Amino acid sequence: MELEFFEPSEAAALMRCSEGWLRDGAAAGRFPHACWGKGKIVFTSEHIAEIARLSEILPGAHRAPSTSGDTTSTRLIGTRARSRLVS
Repeated sequence: MELEFFEPSEAAALMRCSEGWLRDGAAAGRFPHACWGKGKIVFTSEHIAEIARLSEILPGAHRAPSTSGDTTSTRLIGTRARSRLVS
């Protein structure tokens, strides 16, 4: 067995992401992980590979369907922009 174990800070450095993002994802059940002792989060090398696959966005996978055949769309950033558009 050749599993490596990483603490969240080590896994985050390896993945070039924030430790908080990994911890939040694990706590929410979005990311695979292991817990040792009193809830210490640990990631294996297999967990890290699976998180990378789960976070992958493939070309054309997230295209929003066009409702009127128009290729232009309104880009909304944040909740204030969305509420201004509705009112």
